[in-house]
Amino acid sequence: MCSIVGLQGNFKADDLIAMLKTSKNRGKDASGIFLDGKIQKGIDLNDFNDKNAYYLGLGHNLLAVHNLENRTSHTQPIAKNTLTLVFNGEIYNYSSLKNLLAKLTKNDNINSDSELLINLIDFYYKDDLLRAVTQVNNLLDGDYAYAVTDGINLAVSRDPLGVKPLFYTHNAFASSKQCLKGDIKTLKPGHILYNWEEIPPKTDIFQKRFETDNRKLEKLLKLAVLKRVEDLNEVGVIFSGGVDSSLIALLLREISLNKNLKVTLYAVGKKDSKDVVAAKCVAEYLGLPLKVHDITESIVKDSLKDVVQAIGENNLMKIGVGMTVYLASKMIVEDNIKVAISGQGADELFGGYNRYLNSYMENTLDDELRYDMANMYHVNLERDDACSMANGVELRLPFLDKNLVEFALNIPVRYKISGSDDKLRKNILRKTAFNLGLDKQIAYRPKKAAQYGTGIDKILRKKVLKDTDIEEYLK
Repeated sequence: MCSIVGLQGNFKADDLIAMLKTSKNRGKDASGIFLDGKIQKGIDLNDFNDKNAYYLGLGHNLLAVHNLENRTSHTQPIAKNTLTLVFNGEIYNYSSLKNLLAKLTKNDNINSDSELLINLIDFYYKDDLLRAVTQVNNLLDGDYAYAVTDGINLAVSRDPLGVKPLFYTHNAFASSKQCLKGDIKTLKPGHILYNWEEIPPKTDIFQKRFETDNRKLEKLLKLAVLKRVEDLNEVGVIFSGGVDSSLIALLLREISLNKNLKVTLYAVGKKDSKDVVAAKCVAEYLGLPLKVHDITESIVKDSLKDVVQAIGENNLMKIGVGMTVYLASKMIVEDNIKVAISGQGADELFGGYNRYLNSYMENTLDDELRYDMANMYHVNLERDDACSMANGVELRLPFLDKNLVEFALNIPVRYKISGSDDKLRKNILRKTAFNLGLDKQIAYRPKKAAQYGTGIDKILRKKVLKDTDIEEYLK
């Protein structure tokens, strides 16, 4: 929903401004900076000029998902006593934590996620910033990246699954790689970068135990979707007609019956491609509006540079999948919608990929699923975030809800894949989708990777890439 940046050491204010300009696509509604104790909000990045040297700087670009009166859209940086914070993301247990803080501090004048976060850190802060941040992170349920300083120390933190991106070098951090130079590293999910030393979490959400309660899975799925739209009046769904996005659409339709929520589905693909045909059938079944981006060779060619530069690497698979997200989010923002829901994470969580059959035969599937979940932040999440934010659309991912992940990872693999010849896979998710109301033909539609189901991969391989030097886009 935003971009955050930071510098520490000897730098000029214009260096920080340059980082904010580079990541402006992530937040076009307002910008603010913190320079050695002084906060400036509502600045014009193009008119700002400061050649003075500073030691510590933080910056923030705001994407206002709502109007500026709403809790998730307050301008930053913000300060509380000795602390200053910049925040990107969404805290889904905002209400319960706000009530807890009100009981502890008698302060109920909190109106945004960032205000809640800095007040929580301030409450636990006893001249030990790392300890305070660690304690607060244990309370959070959300997708986030943030930085906080007490004027001496700097702590940068990322959510446990890495839904929100965060990169750093020896003296700088940013939501976007393009803001940084030199040896760029990825802050791992759940880790805290404290005074430029990366510190892992003490608790592990991937630890093993066993769960088989179908009703609990249904409840967690419903809650994961509800959390991500509670603050919205309209939302777009990146839609393929597969079980993952269809289940999300079904649950959103149910939610819309009880609250003011407009749900629109967005599909991308060649005319009459498998994904487009399936998406039309499911949308009609659910009674939800569907918009389709019929892609052609010229559309893929025209979008390629933007997608490659957003991803920042020459990787055909990432380009193919990323282009689906890019084109869908482009449709979504054209409808003035700023938040999209995606089914990303379901395949890793429930064993959807065909390659998992080999792991099943070797009795290593459980370990591989855990490995893939722990590493999908740099395989999939950073790609999808970059491609959606290239259009100023925030991506929310119900299947990567912390509580759902903890539960689903511990469902025995035999409930996910029935055997080495299981062509459908994700069995417990398909059964749950059917039980919740999806038609059997929809719930048990075979898996097709996004880049293949849309036809984008074929266009890229056989037509566009033959005459294109991808490396030129990365210079």
